Amino acid sequence: MSSTLKIADKNKDFFEQVYEVVKLIPKGKVTSYGAIANYLGSKRGARMVGWAMNNCGKHDSTVPAHRVVNKQGLLTGKIHFSGTESMQSRLEAEDIIIMYDQVQDLDLHFWDPIKELKL
Repeated sequence: MSSTLKIADKNKDFFEQVYEVVKLIPKGKVTSYGAIANYLGSKRGARMVGWAMNNCGKHDSTVPAHRVVNKQGLLTGKIHFSGTESMQSRLEAEDIIIMYDQVQDLDLHFWDPIKELKL
């Protein structure tokens, strides 16, 4: 099933566009910083997506930031989660197996916005 994300509004800043994409990641799926950047037309903007994710807790608590991992499936954003609501526990609650801070069966759980969303 695909969704439509309207990002043509040039007044939206990049972080807002990142948050819109992340909100569309289905439960039980993850994506990478680079995949989001690529979808938004900033192929080399993975680091900027990371900065957006670092700030999303202050900005919008409805963004499922736990579903964004690095390209190898590592939980590089885990330091931004605390207590019983850790990044790992949130992913495990969605039936994603994590071992050594890495998503197992990444190909099975990977959600690519370029393939799933229509521009």
